[in-house]
Amino acid sequence: MGDGGEMTAGAERGLGERIVRELYRDPDYIDDPILGEYVQSIWQPLLRAARARGELPPELDERFAWEILLGRDGSVNAFALPGGYLGLHLGLIGVVASRDELASVLAHELTHVTQRHISRLMTQQSRQTPWLIGAMILAALAASKNPEMANAAVMGGQAIAAQNQLNFSRDMEREADRIGYGVMTQAGFDSRGFVTMFEKLQQASRLTDNGSFPYLRSHPLTTERIADMQTRQALEGRAAAVAEPVMEHAMLAARARVLSYPGVDLLRAWVAEPEATGFARLSASRQAAILYAAALAAERLREGRKAATLANRLLTLTGDNPAASRQARLLAAEIALSAGDLARAAGLLNSASPSSPLGRPELLILAQARTRSGQPAQAVDLLQTWVSTHPRDAAAWQALAVAYRAQDQTLRAIRAEGEVQMSVYDFGGAVDRFKAARVVMGKGNLGPADHIEASIIDTRLRLAESLLREQALQR
Repeated sequence: MGDGGEMTAGAERGLGERIVRELYRDPDYIDDPILGEYVQSIWQPLLRAARARGELPPELDERFAWEILLGRDGSVNAFALPGGYLGLHLGLIGVVASRDELASVLAHELTHVTQRHISRLMTQQSRQTPWLIGAMILAALAASKNPEMANAAVMGGQAIAAQNQLNFSRDMEREADRIGYGVMTQAGFDSRGFVTMFEKLQQASRLTDNGSFPYLRSHPLTTERIADMQTRQALEGRAAAVAEPVMEHAMLAARARVLSYPGVDLLRAWVAEPEATGFARLSASRQAAILYAAALAAERLREGRKAATLANRLLTLTGDNPAASRQARLLAAEIALSAGDLARAAGLLNSASPSSPLGRPELLILAQARTRSGQPAQAVDLLQTWVSTHPRDAAAWQALAVAYRAQDQTLRAIRAEGEVQMSVYDFGGAVDRFKAARVVMGKGNLGPADHIEASIIDTRLRLAESLLREQALQR
């Protein structure tokens, strides 16, 4: 089943890059370090398990991106794109009850990629050029949120045709279930997550379709698929019930719900929920989720004092749970940074675990706090090390550009801004920034370190121009 048809891995990656260039520009795209890190903590074990099982051939492993893009959309949806890119809506993170349920969705989508389902579907549509197919995919994704957006993306009703053409066949869905199940369990996740996620989707499919579950339209459930997963689980001797969500997951699901564009009325309802009758009788995980949502909602409403108070209650509640306590500290630091309490933001992160390296969320919050408190050199030290090992981290490059400007290092700041554009495949924007850096270089007065930076800028400019030419030829 893994034959990719006529499309090469390189061509599929190129098509995927064209699509994600547009998704990076979508207002719904969000690079949330906290949720992104959490999703990666599930995604990376799945990739390792796929490699160990032989499901991920070396050619695909090397050529494909294996990136997940998060969208603010509150609908329950996830989708695989050509070239190893996946999309994940915050609405899905907000409704899953455990890491295992989220792992089941990601394992299923990963298998669509490793088994070359996307390439095979495109081969079936060989009368269309790959780039037209890319436009149709974008239109189909837009139609899942707003039909009018689809009309802007593609003409002549092709969005509906694309949706029908790109839906995976029943055989492909069954294969993604079967192999995804094996990948998920080998990665150490509980197989009950696959079954309970199916049960959740099945329940939703019985309700009137109001557009909140687009995942059901692109991945229609059948009784055969559900029965197959239940049988596999029964053969393992596992009960059908799933344990109460762990505290960390409950908190981050709450974060996803708050960040997925809720209305002001809902934010206010969340802020009031910790004071409701019966709150004290809830489980610790449920209390943590409610306090997390309330604190973040208060911050979104610019009620800084209320947000800080709720965050402190959450810190107390999670004190005995290391994973949950870390998430509470990150939220409290985020709230403190938003309120301008830079010392508290830095203190919360520095006191966490002095001997262990900073995670990406800590790094970005701490770098902002250092820059804004007049210590940009410390921010630069943190960020330079990070981008040397994570060269496509747009948020880190942007924070580094701000820190450089605070030090009046204009040349380095402009180069960092160029790297931001390179990270999101905006090669035209990158060329513009690198050329702006050349203007600064032309004014002279460069020190020894600046000459090294100038050489790097020249190299990056040539690469950006080459990629821009390739991009133009694809249109």
